[in-house]
Amino acid sequence: MPEALIIDGKRIASEIRDEVRIDAAEFLQRYGVRPRIMFVLVGNNPASEVYVRNKGIASEEAGFSHETKVLPANIEESELIDLIRSINEDPLTHGLLVQFPLPKHIREERVIELISPDKDVDGFNPLNAGRLSIGLGNYFAPCTPAGVIEMLARSGIAVSGKHAVIVGRSNLVGKPLALLFAQKNSKANAVATIAHTGAGEKLGEITRSADILVAAMGVPLAITADMVKPGAVVVDVGINRVADATKKSGSRLVGDVDFDRVKLKASAITPVPGGVGPMTIAMLLKNTLTAAIRQVTRVAEPA
Repeated sequence: MPEALIIDGKRIASEIRDEVRIDAAEFLQRYGVRPRIMFVLVGNNPASEVYVRNKGIASEEAGFSHETKVLPANIEESELIDLIRSINEDPLTHGLLVQFPLPKHIREERVIELISPDKDVDGFNPLNAGRLSIGLGNYFAPCTPAGVIEMLARSGIAVSGKHAVIVGRSNLVGKPLALLFAQKNSKANAVATIAHTGAGEKLGEITRSADILVAAMGVPLAITADMVKPGAVVVDVGINRVADATKKSGSRLVGDVDFDRVKLKASAITPVPGGVGPMTIAMLLKNTLTAAIRQVTRVAEPA
């Protein structure tokens, strides 16, 4: 079998970010408006702080305006709700991202429901999820699933008519990705199956039927070579830190796929890191620009 194509998500994400930067500059020149995103960070979770900081840097590089509201971990839910409502009503802010996880006393589902669907650049609001489900075109798709679809399209990998199996049923990746694969458009039109722990011993049988196999379980190295059909395209959404005595840090990052062995059977595969991860921020920027265009052009339209 020919050597597998290693899909370079970092390169593809860089292309998208360049496109967004150019389009944002044209948007600013035409309307005098810079796309603006607000990040809300509650508490002092170190990983969340890094994620938000990286998103802010990416926003700045794209020519966006951005701000981060840092709130104490003991903030009352009602205070956070009031802040979200004020951002929803701010005509100068086009995108709103509340970084998860939130402290346990705050109901994440309540926060997600309150973010304006027009500013929901993470694509988590139930209205956007519903629009995605029924195929309406004016939704925001969650960034990681949208990044998977875009990455495959830009890698020249045909999806239409293929059997796509997603292992993982989360609302963040598994479910929306299955819906995106099933959309009737040039980047999708696949037959999509969601597999999960409920499959039990049949899981390998299901994954071996996949032309495109997506691992999104959050379990290190769970997809082994015997679970993959020869010639399949394998997309690894997982990112896990595992112990490694050979590393100075004592640990290393791995995906949900046993990369070194699976790449010998696959026709194409994404690495970890450098695969799906960079696509998430690229699609966040794309969603934010789209949100700004929709909001500003709607206001600019004659009555």
